[in-house]
Amino acid sequence: MSFTLSPVLAVIIFTLACLSGYKYRRVWRDEGAVWKLWFFGSVAAMGLIILAIVPLAPA
Repeated sequence: MSFTLSPVLAVIIFTLACLSGYKYRRVWRDEGAVWKLWFFGSVAAMGLIILAIVPLAPA
């Protein structure tokens, strides 16, 4: 059994990764809490790694 992402789920993951990256940058610029940097950075990284590794299902 192969696992694939639907195009809709891939767009949702990509959007969450982009928003998390934006929030990471904002917290970093404002020198916010370190736990927020780790949280938003991890969410952004995991989202992009999932999109890089898991193939998309044909539309």
